[in-house]
Amino acid sequence: MRSTGTSRRRRPGAALVAALGLLAPMARGEEAPKVACSAARTGRRVVVRPEALALVAPELERLMRLGLAGRLELELTLLRRRPLWFSERMDATKLTQVLAYSAKEGRWLLDGRPLAGVGTLELERVAWTLEEEPEADAAFEVEVGVRLQVVTAASLGKVAQWLTQGEKTEAQRSALTRGLLRTVAEDLTRRAEGRCSVQRP
Repeated sequence: MRSTGTSRRRRPGAALVAALGLLAPMARGEEAPKVACSAARTGRRVVVRPEALALVAPELERLMRLGLAGRLELELTLLRRRPLWFSERMDATKLTQVLAYSAKEGRWLLDGRPLAGVGTLELERVAWTLEEEPEADAAFEVEVGVRLQVVTAASLGKVAQWLTQGEKTEAQRSALTRGLLRTVAEDLTRRAEGRCSVQRP
């Protein structure tokens, strides 16, 4: 005897809609990410203290509180200004750090260092030593670039698994393709650039 009832099975399409809803684009009225820095030179030594503002958007913060970590890439370039010519590149540094929320500790961590919050991120301090003592009137500036990617294709696949726990086969999850994962991951990447003049005490 054939049953007339219909089983309520979760469909891949529904999981796709749920995933895109969770990873919705940033709101239009949202504050754009910015980078600020302060730099000082004493003799041949230049020290830079960069920070990022509004880099963690609400949607990204929500994902990170679910347990995903963010890869934060910081690039700093020391330039010497030259009148009537292009600035001369003196040195550069690239850093990659991990930004994560610890539910156990109830706070944000940047490479294990506790943070007061993510509205303003105090990034790693960078120091350079020039090869020679500059002239008294030499002018320098620092370019800062920061990139935060909370979701990679692999970690977004983890989100898809959360949303499709009742589906047993890969075929049932095929709606969330690798191409879509990469596209959404790139949409959730935040970038900012800025520069500051090197001051002398």
